[in-house]
Amino acid sequence: MDIDQEAEENSRRVQVRFFTKLKPPLKVPATSIAIPSNLTRLGLSTVVNNLLEAGNPDWELEPFDFLIDGELVRMSLEKFLLAKGISAEKILEIEYIKAVAPRKEEEPSFHDDWVSAVDASSTRFIVTGCYDGLARLWNASGICTHILEGHSDGVASVGVINPEGAGAITVATASKDRTLRLWKVNIEEPIDNLIKTRAFKILRGHRGSVQSVAAQSSGEMVCSGSWDCTINLWRTNDGNDGDLTSVKKRKVNDQAEESQLEGEAVSTIVGHTQCVSSVVWPQRETIYSASWDHSVRRWDVETGKDLSAIFSGKVLSCIDVGGESSALIAAGGSDPILRIWDPRKPGTSAPVFQFSSHTSWVSACKWHKKSWFHLLSASYDGKVMLWDLRTAWPLAVIESHKDKVLCADWWKGDSVISGGADSKLCISSGIPVL
Repeated sequence: MDIDQEAEENSRRVQVRFFTKLKPPLKVPATSIAIPSNLTRLGLSTVVNNLLEAGNPDWELEPFDFLIDGELVRMSLEKFLLAKGISAEKILEIEYIKAVAPRKEEEPSFHDDWVSAVDASSTRFIVTGCYDGLARLWNASGICTHILEGHSDGVASVGVINPEGAGAITVATASKDRTLRLWKVNIEEPIDNLIKTRAFKILRGHRGSVQSVAAQSSGEMVCSGSWDCTINLWRTNDGNDGDLTSVKKRKVNDQAEESQLEGEAVSTIVGHTQCVSSVVWPQRETIYSASWDHSVRRWDVETGKDLSAIFSGKVLSCIDVGGESSALIAAGGSDPILRIWDPRKPGTSAPVFQFSSHTSWVSACKWHKKSWFHLLSASYDGKVMLWDLRTAWPLAVIESHKDKVLCADWWKGDSVISGGADSKLCISSGIPVL
């Protein structure tokens, strides 16, 4: 008995038509074919690859994912149709897309301590924060070009204020030493040796470890969340606009003196009752925060008023806003569940999605900037997971780390950067999200 006969006996066949938004040579003929209904994603991918190979002898195998009525197929066709109440009597339209999974693991970049923060918003470089009190800039080749030194304790969060700016860029760092620091770095000057840089401005005012920093889109201000339960707003300029408390002079190489500004908060937002663990500033007038008090809150920047609050029932450690119309809120914390809320749906604070494949604390979450569906999560279980809102299962699980993953970000749209307690910065690349 050949394979086709065996498959036919074990499974009834369904008529399907494959289609895609991908460009040639990734398009198959638009005719319908009969396939066994017990095929899973891997079997469907084999069928599509066979169809593509029939029209192109030089075709190289490509993994695909499949959507029926806008939902990703993560079980056999037969089970999917039964679960969704879809008739198998008509021709089934199946869309195929490139499978979202890393094609390559780059060589890791090693640090001297835990890698606790990462910002990959620039296509030209990556900024990391480390428990050794230093922030570092890494170029696209994985070489450390700048060390930002001055903090007396671990760096908990980093943020690039003008990521695609020409010449000098500004970086904000938040530290367990209760301060934030602002740095100017010229990324276009030729780098022959590692450059060590001091902050041009120190921001003081928090009474506890500063856990998170986020920049306003204009770059004029940053906000910070702290263990002191407050959110502070700070100006990023280096001029005297009324927020400077002093100008410190320090000797450089026992000769020249260099100025170092000290700034105080422009305003303080209060309302959380425990540590403000994560802040994001997606719109000019609105800040979102997550806290150990189990709440996600939305704040009016001008008035400092709490516009809305969502209670999760769990300690929260990370938050990001994105997805459809940049309106969905993702947050994770002390249990293994990544929760997503849609604040446009009134009258309920229940998550619209819950992803529960991690086995430990969720330490980071980040929406893809150009996709409504895709986001990542990182966890103390040592894994980074890629998610698509159209299925409850992770699209891919990245296991580059041997210890807790503490931070993660998308880079260049098709790579994932992550840092962890193994002191490594890892890059997984070649991820076809779009």
